[in-house]
Amino acid sequence: MTLKQLKDTIGRIGIWTPVLRSEDPERRAQITEAATELDRLGYGAIWLGGSPHVRDTVPLLEATSRIVVATGILSIWNDEPADVAQAFSRVNAAFDDRLLLGLGVSHAILTERYEKPYASMRDFLTALDEATTPVPRDHRVLAALGPRMLELARTESAGAHPYLVTAEHTAQAREALGPDALLAPDLKVVLDDDAPRARETARTYLARYLALPNYTNNLQRLGFTTEDFENGGSDPLLDAVFALGSPADIAAKVETFHAAGADHVALNVVTRNEEEIPLPQWHTLAEALL
Repeated sequence: MTLKQLKDTIGRIGIWTPVLRSEDPERRAQITEAATELDRLGYGAIWLGGSPHVRDTVPLLEATSRIVVATGILSIWNDEPADVAQAFSRVNAAFDDRLLLGLGVSHAILTERYEKPYASMRDFLTALDEATTPVPRDHRVLAALGPRMLELARTESAGAHPYLVTAEHTAQAREALGPDALLAPDLKVVLDDDAPRARETARTYLARYLALPNYTNNLQRLGFTTEDFENGGSDPLLDAVFALGSPADIAAKVETFHAAGADHVALNVVTRNEEEIPLPQWHTLAEALL
């Protein structure tokens, strides 16, 4: 799959979710049903969140026939690059070239191995190039936020899949990546017409990410301050990184990301029960956006 084919295949809208992973047989049946439905609804990609391994994408690929499945993102500290390359080659070949490898450096608080994130990512990509079964550059994207990582995404991958970003960051990322690279930001969504309740749901979810310096440093580069990170996030911060409200509100927010330069927006549906598979919301968003 070339870069142009990748863009055409994943289209403008995908779904980011960490809930389509489980070893429980009953839950696996629900996951299979949900993945099949996402494929049928016309979404272009499933971004499997929560630092997945390549093997975690297999049940989703088995359940679908068209949609691209991406690791969103695989932490470079959790797997050796040679193992990743071998697994990628095997799975991608088995499922019609529908696997996209999203890679990221995660966070220092989450791994004892964390050091020199930029250099470590560069070395990991070099190792993927030099593996017995290399991962093609147009089959991998980076969870890039800052200028150096965005430049690495431009030169050494198909593009960037930034998490917890704004439309302003999307515009800056497009400029850094140039016109051709894939830009597929995550956008968090709370489908709820009750504005106070929607903000409460958003703040509960966002609070954990505001304890991670990689994200807060990037948000500070965009003009937010430490006061914006208190108590789950200020209203301006929520309005920048979430789409809140009705389907029409969500569609309008998504359009600001596309207008800023996103090729594809990965919708991350946030609900009050984070363990549930938000299939009703995915249906509603498909009606509004696809």
